[in-house]
Amino acid sequence: MFITFEGIEGCGKTTQIKLLAKRLTKLGIPFIRTFEPGGTRIGHKIRRILLDARHRHLDPLAELLLYIADRSQHMAEVVKPALTKGQWVLCDRFSDATVAYQGKARGQDLDLIRLLNAQAKAGIEPDLTFVLDCPVEVGLGRALQRNQSGALKGQDRFELEKLTFHEKVRQAYLDLARQEPKRFVILDGILPVARIAQVIWEQIQLRL
Repeated sequence: MFITFEGIEGCGKTTQIKLLAKRLTKLGIPFIRTFEPGGTRIGHKIRRILLDARHRHLDPLAELLLYIADRSQHMAEVVKPALTKGQWVLCDRFSDATVAYQGKARGQDLDLIRLLNAQAKAGIEPDLTFVLDCPVEVGLGRALQRNQSGALKGQDRFELEKLTFHEKVRQAYLDLARQEPKRFVILDGILPVARIAQVIWEQIQLRL
């Protein structure tokens, strides 16, 4: 099963992936945890370019192509091999993020994004996508606080965008979810962490 987690900055995706990973470990279900951008050695270098706050003037098309390059490498090196082995894949962001961020928020051509995504994904789509939804002010507050410590300091180029940018991203995710209700599940990111984790597991069970 290929499960992706999406949402604005600070929505709680990573926390929920960790909790799901713990549950799968207890159940003896083989899986891998991964993320975009940066889920490979090459991708890690791309991620540093994309998230570095000093790169505020990165051209939007260049940004898009860097994300696609990261995805193509990630699929070839991590996601496809894991699925072929019968492992579950839990991925923190995937192709929907490119539609939301580079398409709807940055204004890049959506037809181009669909074409590039199709090439990078090589026919593989998530079985299930969770969107953790929360008000922009809440998510950004969490993200900025997190980024002020440790290795994440300075890797906050997106968090520094205007509120209108993040509102566009949030709305884009909600629109995507409404377009594909069989794949997407919208979760209230304000609920207690344990409650969100339980809803996630219930939704997975429905699809097993």
